[in-house]
Amino acid sequence: MSRLDSFIRRLEAQRRMLDWAAAEIGGRDGLVLELGLGNGRTYDHLRERLPEREIYVFERDVGPNPASMPPEDRLVAGDMAQTLTAFAARHGRCAALIHADVTTGVAERDRVLFAWLPAHVVVLAAPGALVVSGWPIEHPLLDELALPDGVPEGRYFAYRRSA
Repeated sequence: MSRLDSFIRRLEAQRRMLDWAAAEIGGRDGLVLELGLGNGRTYDHLRERLPEREIYVFERDVGPNPASMPPEDRLVAGDMAQTLTAFAARHGRCAALIHADVTTGVAERDRVLFAWLPAHVVVLAAPGALVVSGWPIEHPLLDELALPDGVPEGRYFAYRRSA
């Protein structure tokens, strides 16, 4: 498969996952946390699907398309290993949905660079919260979920935070 075809499949899976996750958290209280802003496409999609939700975005190097810039009070800039800790100290287990969209594009490298991320995610996820990611986020308090129809196995991952 060409890299272009792989990219298209990833984006299609990502859209299905975000649409599914937005529907799944309906009726649940809690914030939405977008870990990684990049160009802002997934943030823009989430704010369109969840207009009533507070969505906080965490990004080290902020530079999205201007149309996808979160409000200043919902953008947490800096190294996520530090900003997520500070956010958790203020807000605790506050998230109904966490979308981890941080990747280098190389799975082996991501496992090393982001080994700290699962522990931070479980501190922020409320009981029953959804966590979706383009790569595995393994932690004893995260139960893996079946993927929605149309999302190829291994392309995206979904978890529910246990109590």
